[in-house]
Amino acid sequence: MGTIRLRGWKRTAAALCVVLLAGSSAGCIGEPDPPEPEPPAAFALLEAFSARMLAEGAPAVLIAVRTGTRTWTHAAGVRSLDSAEPATVSDPVRVGGITESLIAVSVMKLAAEGRLDLDSQASRYLPEFGSVLHPPGPVSVRQLLTHESGIPDFSVPLLGSGSWAETMNRPLSLEQQLALAATEPWDGRLARIFDYSRSNYAALALIVERLRGQGIDEVLAEDIARPLRLESTRLGGPPPNGMVHGYVTLEGRRTDASMPAWQAESPSTGAVSTVEEVNTFYAALLQGRLLPPDSVTAMKGGYSQYYGFALRRWNNTCNNRFYYGLPGDTDGYGMIAMTSEDGRSQLAISLAYPPAPPTLEANPLIHEMQDVAQEALNSLC
Repeated sequence: MGTIRLRGWKRTAAALCVVLLAGSSAGCIGEPDPPEPEPPAAFALLEAFSARMLAEGAPAVLIAVRTGTRTWTHAAGVRSLDSAEPATVSDPVRVGGITESLIAVSVMKLAAEGRLDLDSQASRYLPEFGSVLHPPGPVSVRQLLTHESGIPDFSVPLLGSGSWAETMNRPLSLEQQLALAATEPWDGRLARIFDYSRSNYAALALIVERLRGQGIDEVLAEDIARPLRLESTRLGGPPPNGMVHGYVTLEGRRTDASMPAWQAESPSTGAVSTVEEVNTFYAALLQGRLLPPDSVTAMKGGYSQYYGFALRRWNNTCNNRFYYGLPGDTDGYGMIAMTSEDGRSQLAISLAYPPAPPTLEANPLIHEMQDVAQEALNSLC
């Protein structure tokens, strides 16, 4: 169950018909169509990955590739294991950690406007850092962006308070997420290093809300979705029509994990989008259509860093530079998005994972998705 769409890579030749006799009833005989060119090896690699995932129980695989004006898309599987309705490449999916790139753009817009100082202490904007969280030392907004604050991850005490089935539909405000983080010890460290915690982006989203006077969902709509005409990209709300469902297994039973309440509005994992709209977002970001050039440079991070402000990088062997984007891993779903620095070469893969028990650890398939995506893009030079 799959569909493949090619634009640009597929050429259509028109046959020329020469009429020998005016008014002749004989049929026109044209030159035969030239053979279709062989598709790039990248597509065979991606199709093989998709076929294997479906064979291993994945509900759906969606892929969108773009290089310059050429595009290739692939959709295989179903929207729901209950309805078995075929999935399409424009179906909304959970994008997991890619949500953080959206949040980071809204943070950087405030910084570009002079309303937010990245090197100021977070407590300047969030009194909760002094009254609730009690960090062992100063924490800057910049350290929240780079996951170097050391703040405890609120999802650890959340999921420790009951089974996944009991906690999945417990709505959590941003304030409640930080309050949960405060129940865990925040250890001081001599050096600030990357240490992933969902609480970093809960704090950043709350800073954005306070400075904008709007909910983070509306801020993201104004900063990103509306200017780029992204009709499916949003944070929060009920599951959209046509959404590809993701699943986990609980005590051996399959459970729908499409929109658990505690994650539905999470600034670290909650956004919904499509593979094509994710590509549109990253192209716009890297081409400077969302932020000033110096803000984009800051988001990329230093040359020796593989992670900047919600942007990861991978080697681009086509020009000895880099691809930028993020992996997005969450219960039931994996996504990988890579875009070249000029925004012209892109690949996004969304996978509804084969159902498995939920865990706070990354699904091993997310690492394989990154390898497949990087190999595919680098073979399209």
